Amino acid sequence: MHVVIMGCGRVGSTLARNLEDRGHTVAIIDNNPDAFRRLGPNFSGDKVTGYGFDQAVLKTAGIGDAGGFAAVSSGDNSNIISARVARETFGIDNVVARIYDPGRAEVYQRLGIPTVATVRWTADQIVRRLLPEGSEPDWRDPSGLIRIEVVPTPEAWVGHRLTELDAIGARVAFLTRLGEGMLPASDTVLQDGDDLHLVMAEATAEKTNKAISAGPEES
Repeated sequence: MHVVIMGCGRVGSTLARNLEDRGHTVAIIDNNPDAFRRLGPNFSGDKVTGYGFDQAVLKTAGIGDAGGFAAVSSGDNSNIISARVARETFGIDNVVARIYDPGRAEVYQRLGIPTVATVRWTADQIVRRLLPEGSEPDWRDPSGLIRIEVVPTPEAWVGHRLTELDAIGARVAFLTRLGEGMLPASDTVLQDGDDLHLVMAEATAEKTNKAISAGPEES
């Protein structure tokens, strides 16, 4: 897949190298040609000097053949404008914008432009490491209504079917067993050491977690 990236800062250059290492073709745009030094001598993609919201620049970067576009410059406005041009003018469905303002991020997320809110993401990661395990979910959707938590299988649930968890309001998206991801089936039985990746409603998360801790008989 061909990917166009706007912004050759630390995030953009790292993203470009990672994508190229995975076998994708990459074109990266930055208005400062010195920024391309971050890519290193082994980067073989296109380096385009200009602005990511300039249609001519985007065409030079191969936007017409792109399967994805990432706007990761240091400016919220530039990122959003570029993302909208890529989606609305060139029809790129796979668009992501980096946003520093969490309030803006939620607005654009609801408008259908996936965003990564840098400040909120960083703060959330720090909070998760500061607070006791289980205090904060691993992921929460932009509306704040759904969360995903990773929960080690309590001893009381070992030997029980995964479907029993549905009755207490937790759905198992997948589980990790012996270090490998595993999609659950209707007859999957929980084993000691399984990590459950649970999807649950934010409003009932506390009740659901208490029910999981109590065990199947008490629940």
